[in-house]
Order: sequence, then C-alpha cells, then structure tokens
Amino acid sequence: MTSWTSRLPTLDSLKAVIPADLDVKSVASEWLLRFATALGSENLDAVLGLFVDDALWRDMLAFTWDFRTFDSTPEIRRLLADRLPVVHPTCFKLRDLVQLQKPYPDLAWIVAMFDFESDIGVASGVVRLVPTSDGTWKAHTIFTNLEDLKGFPERVGPSRSRRCVSGTQWAEERRQDAQFETSDPVVLVVGGGHCALQLAARLKYLDVPTLVVERNARLGDTWRQRYDALCLHWPVWYDHMPYIPFPPTWPLYTPSLKLADWIESYAHSLELDVWTSATVVHAAEVVGKGWNVTVKRDGAAERTLFVRHLAVFANGQGDGLPDIPKYVGLNAFKGTILHSSKYRNAKAYQEKKVVVVGCGNSGHDTAADLARHGVDVTMFQRSPTYVMNLDKGWKFIGGPLYSEGSVHHDIADRLAASCPHLLQIGGLAQRAVRDIAINDRELLDGLNKVGFKTYLGDKDAGIVGLLKTRGGGHYFDVGASQLIMDGKIKIKNDSQIQCFTEAGLKFENGSELPADTVIFATGSGDMRNGIRAVCGDKVADRCKPIWGLDEEGELRGVSRDLGVPGLWFITGSLSMSRFHTKHLALQIKAQVENVFGSRYSIEASRGHGLELEEEGKSCYVA
Repeated sequence: MTSWTSRLPTLDSLKAVIPADLDVKSVASEWLLRFATALGSENLDAVLGLFVDDALWRDMLAFTWDFRTFDSTPEIRRLLADRLPVVHPTCFKLRDLVQLQKPYPDLAWIVAMFDFESDIGVASGVVRLVPTSDGTWKAHTIFTNLEDLKGFPERVGPSRSRRCVSGTQWAEERRQDAQFETSDPVVLVVGGGHCALQLAARLKYLDVPTLVVERNARLGDTWRQRYDALCLHWPVWYDHMPYIPFPPTWPLYTPSLKLADWIESYAHSLELDVWTSATVVHAAEVVGKGWNVTVKRDGAAERTLFVRHLAVFANGQGDGLPDIPKYVGLNAFKGTILHSSKYRNAKAYQEKKVVVVGCGNSGHDTAADLARHGVDVTMFQRSPTYVMNLDKGWKFIGGPLYSEGSVHHDIADRLAASCPHLLQIGGLAQRAVRDIAINDRELLDGLNKVGFKTYLGDKDAGIVGLLKTRGGGHYFDVGASQLIMDGKIKIKNDSQIQCFTEAGLKFENGSELPADTVIFATGSGDMRNGIRAVCGDKVADRCKPIWGLDEEGELRGVSRDLGVPGLWFITGSLSMSRFHTKHLALQIKAQVENVFGSRYSIEASRGHGLELEEEGKSCYVA
C-alpha cells in the first residue's frame, strides 16, 4: 500500500554490511541473469525473491503503456501476472554503468543500467540493489523505460536521410512541407514554446507529420515578452534540448532573450514545421477519429485541418491564463492591477507604491527589479516560502548527475527518473533539504530575522516535493533575499487579505496597505483552462487533472492519457520536457502505426488480470 512515510533502505534496517571485497559488476551481472531467467519462465516467486519486500518498480511505457509505480512485492506480483504474457521481456544485457553509491553513511546500493526488449520495442532499465542480512543483494528499486519501437527507429545517426539534393530543391521542399498545401498534419501542436518544439522534433524524426501553431510573430516571443530581468534559474547542464545540446560556451544560467533566440534557431536547424502569427480558433472532436482544427493566420485565409492527435501546451508550468484571485473590492481599487506575466520592467512604476502578491520566483524577481530601480515595493507573503541558494545547493540535488564532466544528460535523465517519487519524498529529499538548510543557514536566519517566513517545503521535501505537487512555492535566491534583509523590499505577512479598497488593500487584522499598483505573481490557474479555450467546456471537463502527483507518485496528466482520445498535454521545465517528449512521441507513433498495446492504468490494474498464457523467452547476454 502506498505510503509517504520514510522508506529508506538503511543498512541498520536491512541489518547488513558492505563487504570489503565487493565486486559490483559480478553482483549486478548475477542478479540480472537470475531476473531475466525468472521473467522468461514467468516464475513469479523466483522474480519476487530477487526483491526486498518494500521494493518499488517504476515503469514508463515499457510494461504498462503508462507511467506507473508499483509499491511493494504484492503490487509487483500483480504487475507481472497481468503484463508478462503481454510484454514478453527478453534479451537482457548489462551496461557498463555499474557502481556502488553511498549517498549517506547509512545508505548504500549498487546502481546498474541494463537494456532489454519486448514484443513491441527496445527498452532500458535501472536497478538499485541493496545488501541483506544473509549477504545477498536484492532490488530495492527498478525502473523500466521504453526507448524505441521496433521497426520504427528515429531518423538520426545511421538512420539519417541519405538524400543528396540541391539547395534550391531543399528550400522548395521545406516550403511545401511547412505549408501542408496538399495534406494535413497527423499531429497539431498548439503553442510554440520549448515543450512544443521538443515534441515536434521528436515526432519529426519518428516520421510523424507535425505542425506547430504559434500565435506570436516569432518563435521565442513567449520569452521575449516576459520581464526584462528574467534569467533561467536552472544551470545549463540540466537544460539541454534533444538533438542539439547547448554548446560548451553557453553561460551557466541562460538569459531569457538568449533562450528566445535559441528556440527560434532550434526550430530552423531541425526543420520543424511552424506557423507563426497563427491562432487556433477552435478544435472539434471527431469521435474515434481525431480533430477538426480551425486555424486563423495573419494574411491568410482561415483553414480547417483534420488531425489525428492534438497536443495542447502550457509555457513553462502555466496555461498562459493568469490567475488573479477574486478578492472582494477588486473593481473598487483606483490603481492598476496586473499579473506578473504582463510585467516588463520598472519604468512605468517610478514614484508609485507597488505591492507584489506572491513570493515565488516570479514574485521575487519582479520585486527585486522594482527595488533595484528605487521603486517603493512591498511583497505580500500569503504562506511560507522555501528558499535556497541553488548555486550552493545544486550539489545536494541535481549536481551528482547534471554538472560539468558528469554523465551525458540522456543517461542522467534515466538515472534521475529511476528513483521513484515515493522514495524521493519518502526520505531522500528530506535528507538533501536538511543539508541544504545547513548550507544556507546564514541566508535563512537573515530572512527570518526580518520577518520573512521560510519553511522546508511540503513534508520537508524542499524543491522536489514543491515542483511536483504545487509547481511553485519556492525561490532560488539570485539576489532578492539580500534586498529583503536590507529593507529595500518590504514584507507584509501578518494577516491575509480581506478586500481591496479604493486606495489599496485591507487585511483581516484591520491593517491596510496603500498601493498604486498591485502585481499578482500567483501563477496560473487550472492547466485544463488551456484545453477549455481551444476545445470547449465539454472536452475540458472530461480531462483528468494535469499537474500534481497521483497516489503512486506519478504526475497525473503530463504526457499521459488525459481521458480524451487523441488529446495530449505536456508542460514543465526544459529538462522535464526533454525526457517526456520522447514518451509522448512514442505513444503517438505507436497509435499512428496501430501497434499501441493495452494501457495498464491504475483503473485497469484494479480490475481483473489478463488471463493470457504464453511462454516467454529469455536471451540474457552478459
């Protein structure tokens, strides 16, 4: 049964020690051989004998055509009983990446990567083996991930195009392809942000005709139109895009306008088909077949396209629809109200009193820009904020995988994903947060001294929990904290807002705060609002929630089944979309080619198991 309580396999709880003469390659090789043999004979008792009782199996498409985490051996048994007759995993091969890791003095495991095949595709896996009291090593976590579909390789490397065409012929073919003059695309992507373009690239090189529709005049304008002071907070090693990584000259933290230009060049270099200055007027479901999508382009006639798949995107982790809370008296306020997504710079706010509502990254960045330009600014803090210095704290979260000279980001993505959220938020994240807080003690003490409220995140899990559950509630300090400590950004957090008045805000404790301008840095609303705007209420109401974790610790609707056939949603950071656009592209490609298997959703696994009986085969390679 799923639990959010601590579940770290400490050496004490295992009653185990690490032998001095440990041969990690031999241990991993022996375990994988036994695992492959047991799977091949469908001997579930033998398989489960290779796992500790509270093991976790996380799968992305390889066994389930879904994102699932199976918690403890009874759930793993159910998975295998239902899916082994369908998947037929074979051809297990250990990779060279096998190592003993000791993240903490009382934690140790062997991490090993491997490859295998199923009837439908090729896949990879990562297992963490922990020692037991009798000296054997058993799996505490296993991660299985679909990499490619058999018979449908990506057109990269050895499978790249071999045609030799002239420049003029290439240019004319590109013009025709991008216009879709004689045919409709198979997939239409709404929005031209980094998520959209990464998916379009994945689909293009799986030979799925895809059109990106962007309402702005240029790709990258979603970044150009944000506040002038914006700079990405994640380091470059974490943000690479598929097929074209950032060059080694790239700065550690990417300026927003630099990223805007990169996105534009990315689409050009990968020959993605994009219509700019184009708006999706409406998308109507053709039940069981696809979507009729009406697109209006500047300077061109309105056109209706029939597509099998429709992907609706947010930019970052919003839906492009600002979330301004409905406080009493908003209409009575004589000043200006805007969302932080509309804020550009401090020029328009000189000699004004500004209140910024919200203390996440955008709220801090906006307030800091105003303060640096001499504006009287107060941040209203509705709830405590998780604050960390990412530059100093990176070594405790992403640094071991994403840093100068570490493993390739594709390998890092799989190693990161191999640790289920149930384990991360069930102990690992809390330990990292404790270390980060010790490292940031001077910063946190300084903020608390002036009344700014900090905490360690939901369940004390810091950024890991906040990003996956709330998509915010944190600040990576890049200077605003010092402005708060110096009093250049004032803080109001002793009471909640009761209402707006003509001259500002009134709070529940009777205090008032005068303001000429109120900027809401309060994120965006329900991500399904983006679907609602394109597809209408009836479709949006059928969609599952998109953000947040389900009971198994998986993101609810990102790159997964939304409950409406042929409708998809992807959002998140550059790194998240880099990884999950491949998953979404594989699902679409499999459906286009009619090789998509049955989706083993939470609902399906709670129903009756599949009664198929078919002998599997093992072809283990050392």
